[in-house]
Amino acid sequence: MLFRDNGDYEVVAFTAAQIPYISDRMYPEELAGTLYPDGIKIFDESELPKLIKKFDVDVCVQAYSDLPDVEVMHKASIVNANGADFWLVAPEHTYLKSSKPVIAVCAVRTGSGKSQTSRYIANIIRDAGLRTVVIRHPMPYGVLKEQSVERFSTLKDLERYKTTIEEREEYEPHIKNKFVVFAGVDYAKILDAAEKEADIVLWDGGNNDLPFVKPDLLITVADPLRAGNELSYYPGETAVRMADVLLINKVNSATKEQLDELIGNLRSINSSADILLADSVVTPDNPGIIKGKRVLVIEDGPTITHGGMMTGAGDVAAKMCGAKEIVTAKKYAVGAIKDVFARYPKLNVELPAMGYSPKEIRDLEATVNNADCDVVVSGTPINIRLLINVNKPIVQVSYELKPKGDGLDDVIGKFIKGMKR
Repeated sequence: MLFRDNGDYEVVAFTAAQIPYISDRMYPEELAGTLYPDGIKIFDESELPKLIKKFDVDVCVQAYSDLPDVEVMHKASIVNANGADFWLVAPEHTYLKSSKPVIAVCAVRTGSGKSQTSRYIANIIRDAGLRTVVIRHPMPYGVLKEQSVERFSTLKDLERYKTTIEEREEYEPHIKNKFVVFAGVDYAKILDAAEKEADIVLWDGGNNDLPFVKPDLLITVADPLRAGNELSYYPGETAVRMADVLLINKVNSATKEQLDELIGNLRSINSSADILLADSVVTPDNPGIIKGKRVLVIEDGPTITHGGMMTGAGDVAAKMCGAKEIVTAKKYAVGAIKDVFARYPKLNVELPAMGYSPKEIRDLEATVNNADCDVVVSGTPINIRLLINVNKPIVQVSYELKPKGDGLDDVIGKFIKGMKR
């Protein structure tokens, strides 16, 4: 939005980090625009100092999320030391403007409960007799020029677009609830397509990123289990400061001290937003086979890798149902999954549901089959049974938002009443 058709700037490169298999590609000419008939090369971020020198770079722009503030400043220092300016671009300069009312759900950190919240809001909108479609944050893991606009309305679409496990985790629950999800790379075209099917556009922001579409109502989800992160992560703090509503999720798993700290921190940087509370209710589909058993727990990958959580819904369900022991997944890891544990040394017991490539999915399957346990408890929001064949029974865990009181319903109801029909 800021640079594509702007002749005052030349974009010489993208860098990629955090997610495997996305560097050493081209951002294609079909997406880059008429100024870039050959596309734009994508490099690994480790090459940043060399790239600044090679291309005589004037400005480096930070354009991804869920980073500790200190890491953002480390990147700024690297950039400045090599002779370039470091920019953090305000969302006002990159927003798409919609012709339809927009509700955006963001969060302080990955794994706070944005998608739970979005699913709850989508149901309120449908119950009011209105149409909504979900626009998801991009996950550009495949062939970019084939991912310009992706529309998901059935589970078969997950196969058609060759989605990764992470993509499935975000799209599948919405599809099962009979909501259409749009994603891809070209968000101007994505928004145009979504507007044709919706009375209200619902931005379900991945990672903890800021909305790509200018919201009329911004709800930011905060996690008491990581109290303090709301003041120390980018752009999570920005999302808190911008929010019209601050929703504290996972109240049923938090201590009073964690809640008090979080509320105090939120109020210190946003004194005007409503603060609402909600539980995250965990439901295993076959709880009876967990009690007294040795259990391997699979968790949502982003939450326990770059999200920094050591446990998730699977751990909650296993303990709630009386598991005898949660076995250490790291001991059984093979191949690409072993590499994940090496990249995130704090990981140990829980197994992240990583599947950015067919090999990684095969290695996930092998790791589960290697594990010396009786039962697998899967806390990823997809039906993992459809992707891996394992030699043990799998208990699938779902989790949904349960607001405390009618505050969230009232906020969305008021928003709907205030819409211009």
